[in-house]
Amino acid sequence: MRHPIVAEELSLLEEVSTLLREVPYVAPPSERDIVEELLRIREEIPEAKEEDKGALLEQYNRSIALLDQLRASRGRPEVNPDSPYFAHLRLKEGDRKRDLCLGKATRIQRGVRIVDWRNAPVSRIFYRYQQGEEYEEEMGGRTVAGEVVARRTVTIRNQGLERVDAPEGVFSHNHGGRDGWVMTHREPPRMAGGEGTALRAHQVGQGEKRRLGTDLEGFRRRADKRLPDIAGLIDAHQFELITQPHSGVVVVRGTAGSGKTTVALHRIAWMAYDDPQIDSRLTLLVVFSRALRDYVEHVLPALGVHRAQVRTFSAWVGEVCRNHFRNLPRAVREDTPAMVVRLKQHPVMLTALEAQVQRVDEPATAEQAFDDWASALSDPNALWDLFRVLAPRAFTRDELIRASAWCRDRIDELLLWRDGEREEVRGELDAEDHALLLRAWQLRVGRLRTRKGTVLSYRHIAIDEVQDFSPLEVRVLLDCADERKSVTLAGDTQQHVMQDAGFTSWTEFFGHLGLESTAVNTLRVAYRSTLEIVDFSMALLGALREDDAPPLATRGGPPVELFRFTDHGATVAFLADVLKSLIQEEPLASVAVLTPSADVSHLYHQGLEHGEVPRLRRVTEQDFTFAPGVEVTEIEQVKGLEFDYVILAEVSAAHFPDTDAARRLLHVGATRAAHQLWLVTVGTLSPILRGVPGV
Repeated sequence: MRHPIVAEELSLLEEVSTLLREVPYVAPPSERDIVEELLRIREEIPEAKEEDKGALLEQYNRSIALLDQLRASRGRPEVNPDSPYFAHLRLKEGDRKRDLCLGKATRIQRGVRIVDWRNAPVSRIFYRYQQGEEYEEEMGGRTVAGEVVARRTVTIRNQGLERVDAPEGVFSHNHGGRDGWVMTHREPPRMAGGEGTALRAHQVGQGEKRRLGTDLEGFRRRADKRLPDIAGLIDAHQFELITQPHSGVVVVRGTAGSGKTTVALHRIAWMAYDDPQIDSRLTLLVVFSRALRDYVEHVLPALGVHRAQVRTFSAWVGEVCRNHFRNLPRAVREDTPAMVVRLKQHPVMLTALEAQVQRVDEPATAEQAFDDWASALSDPNALWDLFRVLAPRAFTRDELIRASAWCRDRIDELLLWRDGEREEVRGELDAEDHALLLRAWQLRVGRLRTRKGTVLSYRHIAIDEVQDFSPLEVRVLLDCADERKSVTLAGDTQQHVMQDAGFTSWTEFFGHLGLESTAVNTLRVAYRSTLEIVDFSMALLGALREDDAPPLATRGGPPVELFRFTDHGATVAFLADVLKSLIQEEPLASVAVLTPSADVSHLYHQGLEHGEVPRLRRVTEQDFTFAPGVEVTEIEQVKGLEFDYVILAEVSAAHFPDTDAARRLLHVGATRAAHQLWLVTVGTLSPILRGVPGV
């Protein structure tokens, strides 16, 4: 006999489908007649009598309002019959019960109530209350109170119900059973703070019956990977951040997998509902890597946002810089000394550029901005005067002399290149120079410009992984916001892997940006990884772990496991057997083999290729496919991404010495795993891991 919950959801879907089939969506009427009427009135007003102009103006204003209303309705999405909603609420208010569905569009007709999660006040109930809880909310100027009788998320594809997630259990279709439905009991959320990790070490020959994809007893993880619409998974705290006022700066901090990027993306979708200009080139989402850019470009359209820009900072800043300084080379230097990179990204360079512009009274031109940039970098005495006061431990005087001399030599080469001596010298800039040049322009000339010469003014700017951008880079971006200063900053200092970027603390970071009073909103629930992975990854940080309350995991899983081998041949043979079995049993699984370097990646990829592991890919320049299979790459390439399974390869002392940078890198790698994490190594184990309980 079919479970009552499944029967209810099938009946509701049939009711919705019948409505959408029998009462199809009717597009708004054409605006042509209104536009023609506006043109006619505009032509009549200058020639009209004074006593008639008032009436004509009133008619003109009414037509404008009607046109605006028509265009606004045209921009509203329609309910997609193939997947009309992703959540179902049943509310009891007094003696009356009503069913409400949350989707990406609104349709209220013939007893069916589907509301757009972005603007309907009732969506607050879904995100703030659980099944069985009483609610009280202000809606439309009145207080609404009642009880959440049912709160479910559903997966609907091609007009068919595939999955129901309810507190009573998870119901999956097409997985056996007499009526095609199988119920599995939900594991209650497990929240933990400082409990020890369940890490176990295995030697070769031990644990041969253990396989990826199984728990300690050998049972397989669920094969159903179809999850409900992501908007149905937002928690109350995330929802509050998403729905913050459009103006001002919203800062979101959280551990890996806590939903920082989710908040940033859904915040854009939320604002776009009320402000059509948000879904345009006037919105800029800046991400750290090409891989995350590719991922986000697929996610935003699913949220109803199609025209916002998603750019890596390097691509954006390079393009904008070339628009302002048209006689500069496109080539980016790859052999810049680390000391010079550190200087150019240091927060003191903000002050150095400001001091240079104030010191020199010259016209506001692009050439003078170029000269400001060159002078600020090539004057060691001026740099020393600033650093010894603002950051006395950052550089020695000798280091500044050598760094500025290197900059001066490169600037001289650049000037020769500009003068046509292109066969004699290399025409290259450092990657960090683009932001410095644009900041010099902002200080000397004013607001940045588009290619057409208009002011570059964004309606909203969101920056993901902000901790890996220098304050100067972020300042350049913030000064491109319009008068509302609508900005979302998302980051996690514990994933700070770009050591030269100058990030030390949120307080100092905001000070450099002129945002001293900005509040930091912390997401404490780690949704991506299991309790075991969260505990392990936090232990890796050691003293780098933030002093706040530890992150909370929502579920448990298999323990993190370590496998040690005597040579690489044995390692890749072991992994090849494991991965072939996993791919066969779970063809939709995503696996990442993460290494410390390109050489190690090549070694493991070659070995696994010889082992005939199916759907094996070597990722070299963040060219992830986001398809099932096994991807081999370096840890630094996967920031912001996640995989079902992660194998951290070569966790040895040679590759991961006990340094802050190595700890953060291991932390980033470990937190990419959603369900299970393994570690393999040859040689001496990293001292970082020896400090983790259980290893």
